[in-house]
Amino acid sequence: MRAPHSLQLRLGLAVGAVVTALWAAGALTTAQLLRREMNEVFDSMLEETAQRVLPLAVTEILGREGATGAQTVPVIRAHEEQFTYVVRDAAGAILLQSHTADPADFPPYAGPGFSDTPQLRIYSDEALRGSVTISVGEPVAHRARLAGKVQMGLLAPLALMVPLSLGAIALVLRLGFAPLRRFRLRLARRGAADLSAVETRDLPAEVQPLAETLNALLARLDAAFQAERSFTANAAHELRTPLAGAIAQVQRLRAESTDPATTARAAEIEAGLKRLTRLSEGLMQLARAEGGKLRTGTPRDLRLVARLMAEDTARLAGAPAVTLDLPTAPVLSDLDPDIFGILVRNLVENALRHGTPGAPVSVRLGPDATLSVENDCAPVPAQTLARLGTRFERAPGAGKGSGLGLAIVRAIVTRSGGRLDLASPLPGQDRGFSVRVTLPPSQPG
Repeated sequence: MRAPHSLQLRLGLAVGAVVTALWAAGALTTAQLLRREMNEVFDSMLEETAQRVLPLAVTEILGREGATGAQTVPVIRAHEEQFTYVVRDAAGAILLQSHTADPADFPPYAGPGFSDTPQLRIYSDEALRGSVTISVGEPVAHRARLAGKVQMGLLAPLALMVPLSLGAIALVLRLGFAPLRRFRLRLARRGAADLSAVETRDLPAEVQPLAETLNALLARLDAAFQAERSFTANAAHELRTPLAGAIAQVQRLRAESTDPATTARAAEIEAGLKRLTRLSEGLMQLARAEGGKLRTGTPRDLRLVARLMAEDTARLAGAPAVTLDLPTAPVLSDLDPDIFGILVRNLVENALRHGTPGAPVSVRLGPDATLSVENDCAPVPAQTLARLGTRFERAPGAGKGSGLGLAIVRAIVTRSGGRLDLASPLPGQDRGFSVRVTLPPSQPG
């Protein structure tokens, strides 16, 4: 049988088994000691009874006036006689007996001291140089019955004490392991990108080294990720100026050149430089989404940001105005407005870039802080839909695009604790693509 994996359960079972065994052993040992003491007390009472009755019996026998044969001690009132006795002469003839004594249960006198028969524990003694003897007997069943009552009196409380002890052990262990459960919950509630140190002040001393090692590992991972994100952001930022200068030079070359071939080649170079510029901007946005603080703790209305970013993105793309559906009441969220703007911009750019040219793009911000962006296009295969949102992943035939738009959106949604749902085709239709972002509730300030 395999041992349980839970340390708390293992300790509970082990301590419970030890406590139960100690309780039972203590009760049995006490019962044995009490039985020994009880035997000594009853033996002493047998001996004392014989020594008290024998002189009285001798006096009674010597004072008889011609009476012979066995005589029975008269009974004043009916009672249960635990000690019985017989008085004999030297020849073994019974001279006197207690009222419930059965002479057949008493063996012949064999000298003073204790003896045992299957029915009685007997003490014998003599007087007048052995001419008068007495044997006092106690039923063996009487002692056994009393010993059984003593044992039951000691063992019966175990039926109550053992469950109470086990319950107390379970409660103490649960309270003792509570800091570990809180430590586990603090880790479980963290987002995927939260690598800050975990609070360890309330942990037991035995677990502190493990928690400190974990925090050291988190610190090393955070430093490595920060270095990666910093390199990406810095590299993208440093590329902006030379790219802008190169684009300006190419545009000047196009303006000054009269050679059609040179003009066409310059246009191709300009388009490539602009794609590289968009890629660098996407990398900067991705670095910020993966490494920056996304939530401010202060709820703000998202409607104005959604309107500005959707209209500005459509204007820069030279596309018809997008269809905006905004609620009349404020939509509050503690998501950083700049981050929310990056999210809206990438979703609208994707919809305009990959949707059917001239087809409308629908942007809806719900009162429950859900953002939906829909566009018309050929349905995206399910296997491709499952991969969208990873870096540089694009649908087949997507044309222009770096494959970072949905990756940036997914990073923002995942790190902020929201939810991202992709669907294609649109519900109830055979075409279209839908992105639904459920923003997280505001954190308490």
